[in-house]
Amino acid sequence: MTAGLIRLACAALALCMPLAARAETLNVGKGGPQAFPFAVVDVAIAEGFLQKRGLDAQLSNFDSATKIHQALATGDIDIALASGPDMAFIAKGSPARSIAAMAGRPDSMGLVVAADSPIRTAEGLKGKTVSVTSTGSLTNWLAHELSKQQGWGADGINVLALGAQTSQVAALKTHQTDAMVMDLTGAHRLEDLGEVRILVHFGTIVPDFHTHVIHATNKFLASNPDAARRFLAAWFEAVAFMRSHKPETVKITANVMGVSEHLADLTYDDMMPMMSTDGCFDAKALAVLRRSYVEIGLLTEEPDMASLYTEEYLPAPCRH
Repeated sequence: MTAGLIRLACAALALCMPLAARAETLNVGKGGPQAFPFAVVDVAIAEGFLQKRGLDAQLSNFDSATKIHQALATGDIDIALASGPDMAFIAKGSPARSIAAMAGRPDSMGLVVAADSPIRTAEGLKGKTVSVTSTGSLTNWLAHELSKQQGWGADGINVLALGAQTSQVAALKTHQTDAMVMDLTGAHRLEDLGEVRILVHFGTIVPDFHTHVIHATNKFLASNPDAARRFLAAWFEAVAFMRSHKPETVKITANVMGVSEHLADLTYDDMMPMMSTDGCFDAKALAVLRRSYVEIGLLTEEPDMASLYTEEYLPAPCRH
């Protein structure tokens, strides 16, 4: 290398170093470490969409809405990738706002029965026992909503909270329960093993919903609104990339979710359509969320949804 080229290389390095030094690290919490919708941030990292905006992300995993809102309250995380029902915690005092609607109808959720079950349609669930994770969960609400839409009222299905998926699968296989509500990635895995059959896709049952949203702490939004805007710009660039680059997305998400590329491929087909391309909140979806908070016991009365979210940090204005 000539002296001139060396000087040019050094000059280029000197220009790059300040950019690297200025990179801001955002603490981002995932409400489900292996959930496909939350893997968008992993794609944003892998493809450099955050880095080119001067951002880096430190990812943390949480296994419940309560824990993720505790982390928001203590300032351990700046941004949370969470569920629409989590917005009820903001109504109860969590120091945060929802800044983007990341996923719409619950295409990520399904209802399964044991492989040898005689139940073949949703109509066969009347009076049957369906397991869910907990009494205040999205899975609980979906089971009751299915009952209502079948014309049986909220209690036409016996809903039983059994906690972890392992406990629910054990109860299903021993016929202590008749069905369970679960994420479709796990459902596909169990179906491949010959243990269950997928009976219901909840995206067809609840067409208007915000299954997942992005929260940010009030402190972070007040102190660094530009970083919030850059994060969301990177997020939606990643969503656009995922829509047009399925093979690359499947490889990244399979690794994040800890599943085979076959399962990641099935998950992509199920869930990519639910991913928002702009982050805008929908009035009909918000209305369903509002009533769900009371129906699953998170709140005693329906909140003013406009106080729980903002669209000012999104890459483009929303048209309502």
